Amino acid sequence: MDASSKERWNLEEDAYPCNPTDNPTFASMLAARLSRRSFLKEATASLVMFGVGSRHGPRNASAQSSGGFVPVVGSTEDKLIVPPGYVHTVLLRWGDPLAAGVPDLDPMAQTATRQAQQFGYNCDFIGYLPLPQDSHSSTRGLLGVNHEATVTALMAPGWDGKPESTTLEMVDIDIAAHGFSIVEVVRDSRGGWTYVRDSAFNRRITGATPMTIRGPAAGHPLMRTSADPSGLTVLGTLNNCAGGVTPWGTVLTGEENIWLYFTGKVDDVADEALRRLHMRYRLGTGRYVWGRYHDRFDLRQEPHEPNRFGWVVEIDLYDPTSVPIKHTAMGRMAHEGATIILSKDGRPVAYMGDDARFEYLYKFVAAGQYVPGNRQANMQLLDSGVLYVARFRDDGTGEWLPLTYGQGPLTETNGFRSQAEVVINTRRAADLLGATKMDRPEDVEPSPVTGKVYCVMTGNDQRTAPQVDKANPRANNKFGHIIELSEDGGEHTATTFRWEIFLLAGDPQNPEHAASYQGRTDVSPLATPDNLAFDDTGRMWVATDGVDETLGPNDGVWVVDTEGPARGRARWAARSAVRPSRRTIGRSSWPSSTPASPTR
Repeated sequence: MDASSKERWNLEEDAYPCNPTDNPTFASMLAARLSRRSFLKEATASLVMFGVGSRHGPRNASAQSSGGFVPVVGSTEDKLIVPPGYVHTVLLRWGDPLAAGVPDLDPMAQTATRQAQQFGYNCDFIGYLPLPQDSHSSTRGLLGVNHEATVTALMAPGWDGKPESTTLEMVDIDIAAHGFSIVEVVRDSRGGWTYVRDSAFNRRITGATPMTIRGPAAGHPLMRTSADPSGLTVLGTLNNCAGGVTPWGTVLTGEENIWLYFTGKVDDVADEALRRLHMRYRLGTGRYVWGRYHDRFDLRQEPHEPNRFGWVVEIDLYDPTSVPIKHTAMGRMAHEGATIILSKDGRPVAYMGDDARFEYLYKFVAAGQYVPGNRQANMQLLDSGVLYVARFRDDGTGEWLPLTYGQGPLTETNGFRSQAEVVINTRRAADLLGATKMDRPEDVEPSPVTGKVYCVMTGNDQRTAPQVDKANPRANNKFGHIIELSEDGGEHTATTFRWEIFLLAGDPQNPEHAASYQGRTDVSPLATPDNLAFDDTGRMWVATDGVDETLGPNDGVWVVDTEGPARGRARWAARSAVRPSRRTIGRSSWPSSTPASPTR
């Protein structure tokens, strides 16, 4: 791509400035803990992994087979490649209609009204919930899909790329293409999947859909705007990255890079404390020009509007009339997602990463207990609880520090007058507590077999040699790592934990990469891990985001054994198309003037 095209596509953390505090880094701690030999053995674990059990508690670990498919090989071809014996089809594409009577995508005649009833753009997280509700069906269910960002240069044929050429309709199409899609899908007798175009469950949640604000920040003056003087209702959810499915059958979606959407200079904000808050969240460098037409995206017009984004949003897929909820008790940050696990006493615990360089790892412990069968009560559980941030020690232990108003430095002396202000300015609260700066903490997922929690550090090419620590052990960490974390006593409400590096990404046969896969070299090298999932045997599935910029070939999906004799072995399970054309789930293609028929 030419420089201007690459810039339009560069919507990730790589463009952000970093955390300005001098809190300790993870890499400096790691170097003090590990000898050269143990480092090479344990470095494979540097994709941050935390120990979490299934909703019914961890099961006994079982042996994991390293067979099952022939790994694919690296390539730069613009197509999806799967192992021999496997096939892939396109289930949903940007612009596919989600209701009867809605036209197919025509990029030459697209409107915001159409887009609000069509499948959104740039998919990230996908959650599956079975139909009927409370069943275990694997042949009929609902997909909840995030739509993280839009790329106007690919969506608007003929646009010259200049902000002054961006029309109101183009902006409103972008807003409508963001958010979330709920789609009913069915599986036929031969194993093929299709979506139900006229399902009563199908729904689009966009950047303009009304949502309820709940938790300690609800109604706070910093959450109030001229359009919403109550501070209780916000329009839309934006930059939705990863997420999770709750034990009570809802989906959590994380609002991540909210800085993209707000224009105007932070220096133009009159209140000094508010200016500092916005600077800590990297506002003032937005790339969308929505503020030209909508005052709420202009810092000069509505300086409180950004405070209403950066939250975990809960969506009820089963109720098409339900209003999404922004849960402020869970903190405000660049949420990669939120994965819920139940503690031994039944309290929901959510693990979360703040996806930016030198930011932190968090968990939220709900105050109430999950009650099977009482869905209405369970949907109140994320309204209150304790938010923690992680501090990693050199000796392989760590502690969870509570972000609670009135405790430690979180007092009026340091500018906090309530728990509302702590969660609105979660990053500064974590700064003051001395949390460990991490290398872009993204997805955090539990193993259903061992109860360990695995946390992804996608990478940090701005970390210097003096900043390395044990949890972030490499300077210029362009490959990323995964950490394995075990809560003390196997209890997810614990305030102390043990950790080790599970995987240091890169090529283990290239000494310059300092990569480690539990000492193995018989692996398919991966880099920039992003999202994780586990199968029932405890194997980890890793999706990457940036292999093309580090190792050369395209991004893809790897499967990694976490237990047994093959622990640490990574195999390339699928290779994706090149990044500049994200149009589909599964395969990408930019349409000609007439869109191609969907592959069903």
